[in-house]
Parts: sequence; structure tokens; C-alpha cells
Amino acid sequence: MPSQAPGPVDPARLREVLDGSWAEVRKAHRDHLDTRFLPVYGETGDQARERITRLLTQLPVELGVASAFPTEYGGRSDVGGSIVASEMLAQVDMSLMVKAGVQWGLFGGAVMALGTRRHHDAHLRDIIAARTFGCFAMTETGHGSDVQQLRTTCTYDPQTQTFDLHTPHEAARKDYIGNAARDGRMAVVFAQLTTRGRRHGVHAWLVPIRDAQGNPMPGVTIGDAGPKAGLLGVDNGRLTFDHVRVPRDMLLDRYGQVAPDGTYSSPIENDSRRFFTMLGTLVRGRVSVGGAASAATKSALTIAVRYGDIRRQFSAPDTDREVPLNDYLAHQRKLLPALATTYALHFAQAELVAALSAVQGGDGPLDEHRQRELESRAAGLKAAQTWHATRTIQMCREACGGAGYLAENRLPSLKADTDVFTTFEGDNTVLLQLVAKGLLTGYRDGFGSLDGWGRASFVAEQVREMVLERTAARSVIQQLVSAVPGRDDEVAVTDRGWQLKAFEDRENHLLDGAIRRLRNGATVKKDRPFDIFNDVQDHVLTVATAHTDRVTLEAFVAAIESTADPAVQALLSRVCDLYALSVIEANKGWFLEHARLTPARSKAITAVVNDLLKELRPEMRTLVDGFAVPDTWLHCAMLREEPGRQEAMAAEDGAAAAQAVPA
Repeated sequence: MPSQAPGPVDPARLREVLDGSWAEVRKAHRDHLDTRFLPVYGETGDQARERITRLLTQLPVELGVASAFPTEYGGRSDVGGSIVASEMLAQVDMSLMVKAGVQWGLFGGAVMALGTRRHHDAHLRDIIAARTFGCFAMTETGHGSDVQQLRTTCTYDPQTQTFDLHTPHEAARKDYIGNAARDGRMAVVFAQLTTRGRRHGVHAWLVPIRDAQGNPMPGVTIGDAGPKAGLLGVDNGRLTFDHVRVPRDMLLDRYGQVAPDGTYSSPIENDSRRFFTMLGTLVRGRVSVGGAASAATKSALTIAVRYGDIRRQFSAPDTDREVPLNDYLAHQRKLLPALATTYALHFAQAELVAALSAVQGGDGPLDEHRQRELESRAAGLKAAQTWHATRTIQMCREACGGAGYLAENRLPSLKADTDVFTTFEGDNTVLLQLVAKGLLTGYRDGFGSLDGWGRASFVAEQVREMVLERTAARSVIQQLVSAVPGRDDEVAVTDRGWQLKAFEDRENHLLDGAIRRLRNGATVKKDRPFDIFNDVQDHVLTVATAHTDRVTLEAFVAAIESTADPAVQALLSRVCDLYALSVIEANKGWFLEHARLTPARSKAITAVVNDLLKELRPEMRTLVDGFAVPDTWLHCAMLREEPGRQEAMAAEDGAAAAQAVPA
């Protein structure tokens, strides 16, 4: 049985740990975003779009939503602060967060990352001030995940010194583009660059799509994507281009330049490497989406846990009092493991944001290895966070019964607005393949090329060093793992070293197996690279999931090690136990099949998980209060009745207790 935590935990101290390095950004949002910024239930799509556009221009400057931009243009050169700002906006209104993300993260971020000084001087101030609304026009109807094969063309004509931007067929239409249907005046358009008869791969151009009066520019056709399941306030649209003339200087040419005579040059000679370097600079959007999904999950869990404390159902034997939902093991089984995973992902996200800030926040040259590692980490965590959000918000809806289905209780909008996140900023399945590919190839130059899967030159030694790179608190984690006795010795399943070793062992075994299967495939199918990979696709996706699980657990351990408050540290340690054992319990089949668990030990894990649930039951409210989501932001009618219900419950409990005392 796990030991008890030493004394009660003040949620404010827990909040300090969770708020982390950008606590002032979180506080600024809590202080300044009032009820004006909350969703309006039941509004039409047009009403939502008008409201969100208006609110975007009213966001207080001190919030730092556009803080990633350089100070000389009105930003703060604070990449991490911009990600945290997105998380906070997500807890207020998801449409507002996405609209802001399109404007300052995708559109403005692309101009900043892919453009040069002349683009920055000409456009960034107006973008930051929301005087120029813009779009990020990458995805096409026929090509979303496979961006390298986009069909939109942009061909240079040295006679006019302009590019001819063209949509050759309907499948090449730019689709699902935020800000396109209503507000966008310019778009960063991704297309295949051709000059002097040679194609140089995907590049980006800054293209006006509407004039000052809001009318489409000549050759530009704009359509509305139509009603969506959620995010009503975001004006997703469609763009097609009929031989639109784009001036030469509108090419965002940081990584590829075209001279007046059409000569192409680039600091990166390899087309594939150049393409992935360009995309890598835009990783901030993926990190923001993962963080926003976790932020929405925190809101949903806060609502469900608080409702579970006040909602009662059925009486216990020999009593007249009904039992609070949170007292039921089945309810704890729903909420507490999800809470533990949310905590784990929070700390993994905090590590990722710090890494992003370190890699992209400096003025020096980009460290390619760290950038690749960042991209892989961002891909895996985005998939984990968004899938966790989809599962958990649905579970919270069910945990609140019929009340959870009412729009006034917020959960339906959280569910609808976050659902697209599993495919937004990268389809999760494709992202896990990216993670696996990074593990298998060791981030070599062929990163992203399907051809690499079929080469027989794969060797495990190429990936060993990278796979075992540690997250924060590397030395502590290594010590914990090294101290674990051999696999056959009895070690408590709550031993942190054993948990870390179990996660690491699972990842390494799966990776070894994937490499072995790819080698075998390369031997018998060396001329069929697609078949080689496709035959083991399920395996490599599991590798990526195991890798992300390990990274997440290590981030949680690092956060615990850096926590100074003993009571908070003890509580987080128990939550970490629940996270680790819940993952192992969910993957019992693998651990049993590979003799990493005996049947008796497997049963013991379930018993320990149930013990942890009982131990953490009194801390459920503390754990969600640590998220510090303001009551007004929850925007939940049933929780506004909470004080009255608590008084009624106290009176009921008092009356029942009085009846139980003999006269």
C-alpha cells in the first residue's frame, strides 16, 4: 500500500509548480481576460466570426500573444511566452486561440521564419497589430500530410520578373485555410517553384488575396469551407489561383533565392533537406496545438471533478445519504488516471516549450541536430496530447451525465472545438511515423524520404545514442534506472527506477524489433521500399508511442525532482505513480507477452492502481484547483450552482448525523 502524502497541499503551491517559467504570462491572462472573451452559446457562425475578429483586435498588449516576434517590430522575442499565451487563450475560447494562432503563429510566423529583412520591415508591424489579417495557405484538397507533393505551381518569368501562381486542378485548391473566408487580406502560399525549366521544390510566397475593400484580387477565387463541427469563430476558406502574377520580391526567400534573370540559389543545396529545414522553422504551431489541447483537457477535468463532488447518486447501505460521484471507484477510474496523464503531459509540454525557446529564441545559427530532436518531440507530444484531449473530454462529458450534454455547461463546445486537433497541424498517425522515422534513421539527411525505409544499411548502432538521450534531470533518472536490480528480482511497482526502466525497456525492445523487421524486409523486397515500410507500419507506430510515453514519464520525474515544497512533491510523486502504472496496466498484454511481467505481478499492478485511486480521492479537487482555471473561464452553469448545492449537502449530512446519534 502506498504511503500517505505528508499533510494537505495548498492548491496555490501546486499552481506555482504548474505555472513554471512563464508564470507571469499565465497570471496576466487570468487578470485581464474577463467575461467579454468567453464563448457565446448558441450563436450563429456569422455571429461567432464577427465576435472573434473583434476580440482579436482587443486582446491586451500585455498578454504577449504576439510575443515571439522581435522587439523592434512590437514583440518581445519570447517564443516560449507565445506558446503559453496560446494555452491560456484556449481555456477562454478555442476559436479565439485558433484565430490568434493563424494570425500570429502561422501567417506571421511564416513571414518571420521564411522571409528576410525586407519582408519583416514591410509587413511585421501591421501583422502584429492585426491591421493586416493573413492566411497560411499550405494544405490542399488532395494533399494535406504529404506537403512535399503539393500541386500548386509558381513559375518564374524573367521577362516580367514575376511568378505565375496557378492552381492546375481542383485537387490543388488550398483548403481549410483559416482567415481565408472572411478576414484575410494576404496569404503565405506554398507552391512548387520552377525557374529556368527546373523545379526546386516547395517554397512560400506572400500573396495579396483581397484588396482594401475586401474584394478578391484578380485571378484569386475565394470560397467558404462551410459549416464545421466546432470552432465557429474561425473563418476557414478555400483559395484557388488562376495565373496570378506575384512580384519576385514576394518570394519568402530566406532558404531559396531567385535572381532577376531566374537563377536559383540556396544556402542548402539538397532539395529535401531544404524543404524539411523550412518546415522545421514552423514547428511552433504544432507545439501550440498540443499545449492548447492540454489546456482544454484541464478545463474539462476541472468541470467533471467539481461536478463529481457535488452530484450524488444512490445511497450507501444503512444510510440515508446519497454518495458523491467521486466516491465511486468506477468514477475514480475514469477521472484520476486522466488527471495523472494530464499532469504528465503538462510537464512534458513545459520541457518542450523550454527546448523550443532555446533552439529558436537565440540569434545564433540553428543547431540542426537539436532542431530535428525538437521536431520529433513536438510531433510525438502533439499526437499524445490531442488524442488524450479527445478521449478525456468525451469521458468528462459522460461523467457529468445529461448535464454534460448541455451547451451551457461548456463540455460540448470543448469536445467540438478540440476534435480537429488530432488532424490539425499534422495528422497524428503521420506524426507518429515522423517520430519513428527519426528514431530509426538517427536524423540523417534523408529525413522524410520514403526511400530510406527500404535501404538495407539500417543498423541499430546508428540510433542507440539518440534513443537514450535523456530529458531534464538526466543524471537523477540514470541513477534511478541503474539502481534497479535484475528483472527477476522483486521490486515494488511504485519504485521509480523500476517504472522508468520498464518504459525504457519497452521502447528499446520495440525499436530493436522494428529494425530487425525492416532489415529482413530489405533483404527480400529491396526493390519495393513502400512494401518494406507498409509491412511494419503498425510496429513503428507503437515504437513512436512507447518513445513518447518514456519522454513524458521522464519529464514528470524531472518536475518532481525540481519541486521544493515537500507536500507538493509527495503528492506529485503519487500522481506520477498513477500515470506510470496506468500506462503499464493499459499495455499489460505487451509486458506479459514479452515476460516483463508475471501474471501475479500484473494483477498486483491493478491492485496498486486501485489503492492509489483511494489515496488520491481526497486530493481530486486540489489537483484540478492546481490548474488554476478561473471560475468565470469555466463558463459552466452547473458549477455556478455549486455553493448552494454544497450548503444543501452539508445540511443533509448534518441532519443524517443527528439522526444517527441516540437521544
